[in-house]
Amino acid sequence: MTYTLDAFVKDAQASLKAHDGPEGREKVRVLLEKLLANKAFVDEAVGPAAPMGTRKLYEDKDLGFVVLAHCNAKAHKSPPHDHGSSWAVYGQAVRYTDMSEFKRLDASDSAGDARLEKIKSYRLEPGHAGVYDVKAIHAIDYPDGSRFVRVTGRDLDYVQRLKFDMAAGKAITIESASAS
Repeated sequence: MTYTLDAFVKDAQASLKAHDGPEGREKVRVLLEKLLANKAFVDEAVGPAAPMGTRKLYEDKDLGFVVLAHCNAKAHKSPPHDHGSSWAVYGQAVRYTDMSEFKRLDASDSAGDARLEKIKSYRLEPGHAGVYDVKAIHAIDYPDGSRFVRVTGRDLDYVQRLKFDMAAGKAITIESASAS
């Protein structure tokens, strides 16, 4: 039997209810890799016929997690950033995404002066997923046509986040239309 989005959602709910922390998020990562092994799901959610851009596949009203499809026509390289009080699991579906992880060297976790050190770089290939916990600083770099599924702990439109300008040594609040 093929693993479906509905089965993923039910299993993710059970994992997050049983383990409200890194262990539950790691289980979501494993489950997302299982979902990405379903070619029919990948074709429908992020395949060639899927619309370009980002779209919500599912939002859990009780636990708050969101499943998003990212279909990227053009290459993009993000600055280092975090997801604030949310976590994220990125699951690569088509092409690849180069991921970098950073450690903040100053004692702060808010906007203002900031110094970062890159601690890890790797490539997410199709079928693989990575976990980025609460306040984890990371950057993504993907080519034209890269497509991935991202699960976030909350709708990031409502989460204050930071992006980092390494040249200027600054952490800057990401202003989202609905974040407060």
